[in-house]
Amino acid sequence: MEALKNAAQQNIVRDADWVWIADVDEFLNIHVGDHTLPALIDDCGDPHAISATFQFMANSGIEEFNDSPVIEQFNLSHNPDIWNDETAQEVKTLIRKDFPLHYYGAHRPFFRSILSKNRRPDWKDGSGRDVPHKFKIAENKRRIRKFPTKGGREFATLNHYALRSLDSYLVKNDRGDVNRENRNFDDTYWRERNDQSWEDTSIHRYLPDLNTALATLKSDPAIAKLHNASVAAHRATRNRLMDDPDYAALNVRLKSLPTIPPKELELIAMLDGAA
Repeated sequence: MEALKNAAQQNIVRDADWVWIADVDEFLNIHVGDHTLPALIDDCGDPHAISATFQFMANSGIEEFNDSPVIEQFNLSHNPDIWNDETAQEVKTLIRKDFPLHYYGAHRPFFRSILSKNRRPDWKDGSGRDVPHKFKIAENKRRIRKFPTKGGREFATLNHYALRSLDSYLVKNDRGDVNRENRNFDDTYWRERNDQSWEDTSIHRYLPDLNTALATLKSDPAIAKLHNASVAAHRATRNRLMDDPDYAALNVRLKSLPTIPPKELELIAMLDGAA
């Protein structure tokens, strides 16, 4: 949040026509036109903001870290309209330069509550529909980062690769959460995001251009050297963790867990008991 506060004062942000705030494991998957940001903006009617809904991509049973694009490796996820027992899901937001900004949030921008109705921004979801009013004005504190997702992915989805390979998840767990001190990624985090009931490979449309861009970057010797060092460090961390009895046990436990989310298992148990 401190970085977002600082970013709002930077010329590169102030001068930008649009600002997109997302994590490095989140990839916008645009379904319209030529699958670019301009196509999405055009189909949404050039609003002040566009909020795309998360789609948590599961581990897909992949154990070993592989130095290749995650959008190619992980293609399974939850039903797009339901995550666990939630029909409202979090979003990330594309923000136009003239949005009446009070401050940037990680998931959406905020405008001042005293802003008159006729000055409030034109704000669309991933299908070009108006976002819910309570989300827009941040009236419901439990829903300031999400809204019902049914029918909200016609134009765009935000693929979130929160788990990736089992190796990478262990490394992520060791790193910890950069936003919440002393939080561990226990098996609840894994189970909630490892729903493998749905397959979606539509983001593969970007692979040819992505691989070309990666090859161009890696043709620079300095960048290639840094990339290879990062890959080696990632694998070394995984190997170190597997020498730790607690991480070795976590590794075994995660592989044994069901791919049905906890809330769905509770519902199944309840229905079985009522039968």
